[in-house]
Amino acid sequence: MELSLVLFTVLGQMAVGMTVMMVLREWKMSEVPGISSSLSGQWVLAGLVVLAALVASIFHLGHPEHSYRALVHLSTSWLSREILFYLLFGCLIVIGFFAIQKRSPSRGILIKVTGVVGLIAVVSSGMVYSPPSFPALNNGIPIFFFMLTAFILGSAFASYFVEEEKQSLLVYILISSLVVGLIVNLLIPSIWLSGGKVMQMTGKAYYGSVLYWLRLAGEFGLGLAVLGMMKKIPAWLPIILLAGELLGRIMVFSHVVNTSVNMGILY
Repeated sequence: MELSLVLFTVLGQMAVGMTVMMVLREWKMSEVPGISSSLSGQWVLAGLVVLAALVASIFHLGHPEHSYRALVHLSTSWLSREILFYLLFGCLIVIGFFAIQKRSPSRGILIKVTGVVGLIAVVSSGMVYSPPSFPALNNGIPIFFFMLTAFILGSAFASYFVEEEKQSLLVYILISSLVVGLIVNLLIPSIWLSGGKVMQMTGKAYYGSVLYWLRLAGEFGLGLAVLGMMKKIPAWLPIILLAGELLGRIMVFSHVVNTSVNMGILY
């Protein structure tokens, strides 16, 4: 399941999503009063989450002591670019923390730059996980999935820093992201079934997986039902959504079929 990569990608995207929610707060502050009264707490959580993501990524390496070499192929490798942008994102989180604490006049632009760098890191991750050897992912799907993760988890966990009666913007973003996620996750396996043999195997693996249906019901179904009824984000819902995103990422690493699977065997 590549658990270290599951944690790295999901947690990294969650941290980026939380930062983007702070960018929206800064941008819409005059129009949507009361959006998150605790910049510092939300920023600290985003920093701790991206730190956990980077630590998790080290366990994927055969020789962690040589991890610095991941940066030596920036001109040709999306993996090197991914690591670079996540490191930059983490450094900006640290700098931003002190700017927020000191109420620096530059904190607004710093928050926006951090959000942009984070989104670039997410795009870089999407490029890493869309190689030709995985026909089902050799397109824009990983970037789209990863962006959805960022917006779902970012808006969900940002709710911990917003009073319940002032969560309308976050609820709107979360509902929209879950609706899009539900539609896409229902349709993507069918699209794969219309492709070549390896893509068809991926589609069948998804439709035949208990994890797939559990995620649809638990993350998207339950999430939308709760938000529709309560019009707010209860404290327990972000944990359910995080579990759903982890299941989804486990499926990417365990259910998507590589072209080498039938090597030497007639299709």
